[in-house]
Amino acid sequence: MKLPKDPSFVTLSGEDGEFTSAGERTVPISVLFDKVRDVFKFDSLGREIAGIALPAALALTADPIASLVDTAFIGQIGPVELAAVGVAIVLFNQVSRIAIFPLVSITTSFVAEEDAVSCMKLESGESEDWSGVCSGSNREEKELILTKDPSNDGDYEAMLISDLNLPKSSIIRTKRSVPSASSALIIGSILGLLQTVFLITAAKPLLKFMGVGSASPMLGPALEYLKLRSLGAPPVLLALAMNGVFRGFKDTKTPLFATIVGDVMNAILDPILMFVFRLGVRGAAIAHILSQYLICIILLWRLMQEIYLLPPCAKHLQLGRFLSNGFLLLMRVVAVTFCVTLAASMAARLGPTSMAAFQVCLQIWLATSLLADGLAVAGQAILASAFAKRDIDRASAAASRVLQLGLVLGLLLALVLGTSMHFGVKLFSRDPDVLRVIAVGIPFITATQPINVLAFVFDGINFGASDFTYSAYSMVVVAIFSIMCLFMLSSSHGFIGIWIALTLYMSLRAIAGFGRIGTGTGPWKFLWRRSAR
Repeated sequence: MKLPKDPSFVTLSGEDGEFTSAGERTVPISVLFDKVRDVFKFDSLGREIAGIALPAALALTADPIASLVDTAFIGQIGPVELAAVGVAIVLFNQVSRIAIFPLVSITTSFVAEEDAVSCMKLESGESEDWSGVCSGSNREEKELILTKDPSNDGDYEAMLISDLNLPKSSIIRTKRSVPSASSALIIGSILGLLQTVFLITAAKPLLKFMGVGSASPMLGPALEYLKLRSLGAPPVLLALAMNGVFRGFKDTKTPLFATIVGDVMNAILDPILMFVFRLGVRGAAIAHILSQYLICIILLWRLMQEIYLLPPCAKHLQLGRFLSNGFLLLMRVVAVTFCVTLAASMAARLGPTSMAAFQVCLQIWLATSLLADGLAVAGQAILASAFAKRDIDRASAAASRVLQLGLVLGLLLALVLGTSMHFGVKLFSRDPDVLRVIAVGIPFITATQPINVLAFVFDGINFGASDFTYSAYSMVVVAIFSIMCLFMLSSSHGFIGIWIALTLYMSLRAIAGFGRIGTGTGPWKFLWRRSAR
């Protein structure tokens, strides 16, 4: 690609508009190393990333941790029950991802864009949220209507009270109308009901696909757990849709609070229902369902204070925009889901011992790797806002910082797991055969942490740039190759082969994610010339 001759100024045009930046010649890959000394700097960007990423990471890992709690309690019943519930959890989680992941990702980007545009209008005085003057017959008194902005909560109110000398009672906080949020809630509710019906009616065929046939001792407890857990699909999907809305507002503390409350309730109810009331795996499923309904109620109550749940007109719902982009991400998530589900199916065909070990390894693998999703959420929200404002300096700086932080996080996770996992797995099973097979997977879980983190962060960066088409098609290619590796390696190397294939899968995901930003193509063309600030 030929660079412009003028080293000090460049205007780049694209489908999304025009970006202007003063800066020096550079190559896109340098974004990975830009200002690497500032990786831990707690400046305005660092504070914004931390404020979004830390609560998001804790909230994202809370659900896998809740599943780990279930796994730990169920493991005390026996290896067959542990393996059975492992298959059911994998099925439920993967179907949920297919149903809601595209919606959450799109909602975060769309809400962040709408919020950024709204703030720009507010700053320029174009917003309708600041409305007219109401005067009484015997007094001159102004009444200003202030839209609540979570990122600037209290700033405008303080300004009005101090600078304009207005009484606090004259400031009225109003709800916002956010069409993307309304669309997410409607679609999430419908998908939740569809998932419940699908899982209950297709439970046996799905379990058979997973390698749990009619003669398997795992069929009974797996079927029981899956059907009960399916009743919790509506609140799960609705809560995840609301998570996407709050992420778009750069508010990850509210979902964290709701998730912690729900998961604490789950941890308390698990032993009571499982052992005191002797409900076994049914008790674990019921505890999880009740906790999800509590999370959903908390988030819905909080969101009702922020926005109007329905826009003033149905045409504002933008369902066409949601569905078109959602279909692209649906392709992507089906590819991702099929790889993980196929891996679990291959492990189930090796027997209850291998499946029990795989369940423990997979839950730890996902729980730790999802810490990176906190950075991915921060990157997506900040980048979506920067792209909406055409601020390429902010976009490149945010991409650099989250990638560098991601690499550091991956190395730390590898170190922690490498030194502690051999001892920690005993919390999940006492069976010596299961522990022996788990030990085989530990090196793979440990070594893949940096790769996993980068893969997740690249996903968030590309979603923040609304590069959904590339994300979808590249993941389909990665999945096709990974599925072939899973079939070949699992048949020739068994349990080890499955984890070799999963390592290749995550490595290819990271490479595909790097493809856009590293080559400066698509929405990242401006990286060929960006600010040196």
